[in-house]
Amino acid sequence: MKPTISAFSANETALDHNSACYCADKYHDVVSPEFDLTQRRAAAQVEAKGKYEPYLSEHGIPSDVLAKLLPGDDIVELVEPKVNGGLGYRFVKRAFDFVSCGCALIVLAIPMVVIAAKIKLESPGPVIYSQRRVGKNGKIFNVYKFRSMYTDAETRGARWAAGDDPRVTPFGKFMREKRIDEIPQFWNVLKGDMSLIGPRPERPAFCAEFEKRIHGWHYRTMVTPGLSGLAQVTGGYDLLPKEKVVLDLKYIEHRSIAMDLKIILKTLGVVSTGEGAR
Repeated sequence: MKPTISAFSANETALDHNSACYCADKYHDVVSPEFDLTQRRAAAQVEAKGKYEPYLSEHGIPSDVLAKLLPGDDIVELVEPKVNGGLGYRFVKRAFDFVSCGCALIVLAIPMVVIAAKIKLESPGPVIYSQRRVGKNGKIFNVYKFRSMYTDAETRGARWAAGDDPRVTPFGKFMREKRIDEIPQFWNVLKGDMSLIGPRPERPAFCAEFEKRIHGWHYRTMVTPGLSGLAQVTGGYDLLPKEKVVLDLKYIEHRSIAMDLKIILKTLGVVSTGEGAR
């Protein structure tokens, strides 16, 4: 039996359907991590009235970016997940993160120097840049990446990563295809800001906007964010934020050493093929 998505019209009349909910005005679909992507996409196709006028945050997110990320006029209500993984799991996870990333930084030291030289030769600017992200329990931290864009890439506001982005340098495109630009984040893992596996940390500006339309978006910060996650190996950059967050909550409820290892193996497969590169 398929899960039911509950919707409420403006006068609070409940409407129940197996896949999609239709109502005369704005609706709320009650989401649990058990809903698969097919059902989520069906629910997202609800007809809505009224013009969507996105609020531009203090960080300046262009309206066209928000319109693509938050299409329609629907508001999603997320069910708070029960965090899985006891003390033993957290200890093993942290130990594995620390040892594996420490070794990776040592092994990749020379390749990182070569990458840095290539970045400097291709375009002026810093080799590594930092960006504010929202971590566990809403704590803000700086995430590190090899610079893959021209230095004036976001002078007109924060934008969502996309394919064929003119702001990306030629070598930057290659780094993104192979996820090479993420290597400096091993340092974030060593510091404890991130883990190898977990929900990807997002920028504060986007989190503030998503929370307005995806009530409970902050639940994904109940655990340490990761370099890769269930959403990244399931659909990656092709997924809408409300689809990604459902997968993030599913991970939080079912995370385990076995699940983490499975996601790591799938991530290696994605990296080797360049699937979902942005």
